[in-house]
Amino acid sequence: MPKTSLATTFATLRDMLESQSENLIVTVDKPGDFQVGSPDQQDRIGRPLFVAGVRTRKNYVSYYLMPVYGMPRLADKLSPGLKKRIQGKSCFTFTAIDADQLSELSKLTRVGIEAFRDVELPWAPQARSKVVGSR
Repeated sequence: MPKTSLATTFATLRDMLESQSENLIVTVDKPGDFQVGSPDQQDRIGRPLFVAGVRTRKNYVSYYLMPVYGMPRLADKLSPGLKKRIQGKSCFTFTAIDADQLSELSKLTRVGIEAFRDVELPWAPQARSKVVGSR
């Protein structure tokens, strides 16, 4: 796969993610790697909780969308074309992306980011107090 094609795919996915991320914080922004995180939630060691990212690999571009991992029901109605792009639980891989896939992924990103704002994290203080209080 020509590097220019991967660069174009990365730029397309990065631009789409950036347009969806107005209420998120950019945690990485360098050539071939763009990541956004939550301004309100932290991971187990206090960093902004990873929400989504785009990364150029050797032969493809990866698009990570953690809401799909945390809420698998979000992927239930994906088109067959986008479903075959999933590797693992939250990663989509592309060598190129067409307009229909981009539109569908954009909608999934928007819905996922919105739903992910309210996800309960097992290490968050409110989640621990619910577990302790339920005994």
